[in-house]
Amino acid sequence: RALRFEVPPEKTMMAGWGSFDNTISTLEWWLTDRDYVCGNGFTMADVYVGSQVDWGLTFGTIPPNETFVAYAERLQGRPAYKAAKAVDNALIEGMKK
Repeated sequence: RALRFEVPPEKTMMAGWGSFDNTISTLEWWLTDRDYVCGNGFTMADVYVGSQVDWGLTFGTIPPNETFVAYAERLQGRPAYKAAKAVDNALIEGMKK
């Protein structure tokens, strides 16, 4: 969307990724009854998908619906997320000096 690249509807499946709306609705459907991408356990898939969802919610590129917000909150509650965020915040503060 941001690049204004639109795939004609009849060629959506040929593009290899579908459309933004299909991707978002599929991801929402998938996360609706799962805590994490691969089920109830956090995996490397959540590092990637979770960072996209977290960033998208922060900057408004992913709709802040109940499913995505709950998923992001689960990730943000993890000790490793909090530790990584503390490192990021310290680096940001150091750059301000």
